[in-house]
Amino acid sequence: MQFGRVVGSVVSTQKEASLEGLKFLILEILSAKNEPTGSHVVAIDAVGAGVEETVLFATGSSARQTKATDKRPADAVIMAIIDSWDLGGEIVFRKGE
Repeated sequence: MQFGRVVGSVVSTQKEASLEGLKFLILEILSAKNEPTGSHVVAIDAVGAGVEETVLFATGSSARQTKATDKRPADAVIMAIIDSWDLGGEIVFRKGE
């Protein structure tokens, strides 16, 4: 799993039939210290995330293991919206702060 921040969305009216009804979001990948890494990924949203939310996402074969992505051609999926995380006993991120 990796940390990410939702920075945008992708709209596609023509897509593989098994992807119908899914929301695609652009994530800025974050380090464990909540710093942007300079990389981005498009992920299927399985939890109802929105722009500016900080999330956990999975890539590769793990991305096809949620109810929303099972047996679908997914390479990245958002599977949690983060409320907070700490590193070495210090709070790195807290939602709303």
